[in-house]
Amino acid sequence: MKKVWIHSLACCSAMSAALLASPVFAKDVSACLITKTDTNPYFVTMKKGAEQKAAELGVTLKTYAGKYDGDNQGQVEAIETCIADGVDGILITPSDTKAILPAIQRARQAGLMIVALDTKLQPTSAADATFATDNVEAGKLIGEWAKQHMGDKQAHIAFLDLAVSQPSVGVQRDQGFMQGFGIDIKDPNRWGDEDDPRIVGHDLSYGAEDRGRTAMENLLQKDPSTNLVYTINEPAAAGAYQALKAVGLQDQATIVSIDGGCPGVKNVQEGIIGATSQQYPLLMAAKGIEAVKTYVDTGEKPQNSPGLDFINTGVNLVTDHPVEGVDSISTEEGLKRCWG
Repeated sequence: MKKVWIHSLACCSAMSAALLASPVFAKDVSACLITKTDTNPYFVTMKKGAEQKAAELGVTLKTYAGKYDGDNQGQVEAIETCIADGVDGILITPSDTKAILPAIQRARQAGLMIVALDTKLQPTSAADATFATDNVEAGKLIGEWAKQHMGDKQAHIAFLDLAVSQPSVGVQRDQGFMQGFGIDIKDPNRWGDEDDPRIVGHDLSYGAEDRGRTAMENLLQKDPSTNLVYTINEPAAAGAYQALKAVGLQDQATIVSIDGGCPGVKNVQEGIIGATSQQYPLLMAAKGIEAVKTYVDTGEKPQNSPGLDFINTGVNLVTDHPVEGVDSISTEEGLKRCWG
């Protein structure tokens, strides 16, 4: 009788252990990804990274996007939908880093984890975690490269910035470029207050090719001798090149940019862009999904990179014309890494 009882107890213990280990008891995890647009290749890549990691980890993922870069209301509506759906977390690339805050706060009050991708909220602490490029560093790299590349030539610099609301990503890249080039940036939290005579002016590209072309046309009217063009991203850079080429000035001006997508790196290879800073949106999205899953499973949030208020996903300068004192990789290497 004693042996039977022991055997039964052992069986029960084994069954209990098996049940406890069974995935049936694992909590289902769900998340939303909200990007600025669903047309920019950068955000298409980010969506791909989120979907791949979600499938790998068994996270249910819904995706949303603004109708255009700067569509804050579209992102607000997406957040409200995600709250109503009762998801565990939201990954967002905020179009307006300040105007989105009330919706973000409602989501956090509802118990959702908020992960900012690519663009920091203002303040950064409005998100539970941020995975992004060090945008100041990305700007500094192309600024330092441009300074060396220009040599003794007098610079006439056109700035193709992002949006009138001056989201943090646009300000940081712009101001980083100025630091790298040696321009007094005045207030580091905004662009447009400089008094450096080398600056032709600022115009808005909204990160789009057509708007980039229009912005470049406007700045060429101000100064046809423009010979250096800073662009917020590579679609804007492509538009700037079209405007320059239309008036036969494509060889006069060097274009620098930030993104490092495969089309942009090919433009560097072809001489359309002189140098670009490459960032890694697929990694940002994958890390964001991992963060939500870990938080639901353990309650732990990721730690910021040392000395920063976000998790830095890395940046590399891509050019086939390296300069002394500025680390860079070739376009061949850039094409292997583009947006990975």
